[in-house]
Amino acid sequence: MKILVINGPNLNLLGVREPSIYGRETYFDLVDKIKAHADKAGVDTEVLQSNHEGDLVDFIHRAYYTKVQGIVINPAAYTHTSVALLDAVKAVGIPTVEVHISDVSKREDFRQVSYIRQACVATISGKGTDGYLEAMDLLLKEYIK
Repeated sequence: MKILVINGPNLNLLGVREPSIYGRETYFDLVDKIKAHADKAGVDTEVLQSNHEGDLVDFIHRAYYTKVQGIVINPAAYTHTSVALLDAVKAVGIPTVEVHISDVSKREDFRQVSYIRQACVATISGKGTDGYLEAMDLLLKEYIK
């Protein structure tokens, strides 16, 4: 079993970028947390990040060809702008959970729109980086057999 975790723009700056919103945990801390959780669950995982929309689309496409069973994605700012990510998730048909570290429902008006949500089996928002672990658990419990 394999879960792919994809992170969008600026997530490489966790711990630096607006710590009052995103916390002080670094991106490397997040990757270590995800890998430790995956090991405990007995699942293989790959964690990828890019600041470029096309790279994120390519990661999703590659998941199809490498037989990934589930995707956890934090599209970051592309949540609110990217039809390309929506189309990629729809195209591959892999169960996908949208994750946001902050509670986007309590933020700016433009953050209330999520294009990718239409193709996701669930959205987890406002639970900090623990939301990634919840997303993995949901995929393992409900969608990956």
